[in-house]
Amino acid sequence: MIFNLPNDDTRKVIAVALSLCLVCALLVSTAAVYLRPLQEINKTLDMKKNILDVAGLLQPGTDINKTFAARIEIRAVDFSTGQFTDAVDPTAYDQKAASRDPAMSKELAREVDVASVKRRADYGLVYLLKDGETLKQLIVPVHGYGLWSTMYGFIAIEPDLNTLAGIKFYQHGETPGLGGEIDNPAWQAKWVGKQLRYPDGDVALRVVKGVVITDNTNEQYPVDDVSGASRAGSASPQYQIDGLSGASLTGNGVSNMLQFWLGDSGYGPFLDQLAESGV
Repeated sequence: MIFNLPNDDTRKVIAVALSLCLVCALLVSTAAVYLRPLQEINKTLDMKKNILDVAGLLQPGTDINKTFAARIEIRAVDFSTGQFTDAVDPTAYDQKAASRDPAMSKELAREVDVASVKRRADYGLVYLLKDGETLKQLIVPVHGYGLWSTMYGFIAIEPDLNTLAGIKFYQHGETPGLGGEIDNPAWQAKWVGKQLRYPDGDVALRVVKGVVITDNTNEQYPVDDVSGASRAGSASPQYQIDGLSGASLTGNGVSNMLQFWLGDSGYGPFLDQLAESGV
């Protein structure tokens, strides 16, 4: 047998190396197969945790599955119509995976794809926080490219469908201490109460370069806007978020992300129809 050869024999060295590789590959493959269900459970649990967090329902000791099932209703939205749809099962639908499937998504034109999404799934998910039949918050998943990475998060919207109740980023690869501050609770708290869109429906909320200037007179101030918007009223503090020091490009990416997902190619038509018809 080859293993009876001297240890310095080239054939034995190669055989041992190949055997070790095969054993390691078998162990890794077996672990991956058996751990996949657990990974999926943890992935779903983490998603629920982030949704409860942005909705203000996550407290120490919260039973995530129980609270989510009792308070959150998942619905699917058809982006082509801006209406709820039963075309997919919202409890099993993976919007991120669908966006990578040409049969379940569409490629975006460059002039439309301000957030560098590339492909948008045909259907999107929304999460309704309800008290009985009364809508308390609408939670929407968003993502877009920053400086180094795609940023994934959720935004929570008040029942007026224009006031931001919260924002949460749960995955990104931005620079720690700079763009990575998008997941800083202190910065996220500055979003609460801001207005998402102008009265005519155009997306207004954006991250500015520097600090939003405001006082008790509620006047409008000319703030250096990273997006270059010059629309009258765009300097109103209700539409602005303090920029992150040294991270203008990340802030610009967040602005573009909101511009896309709250606009005509994202959830904008759905928000308009929901405002007219109610839930």
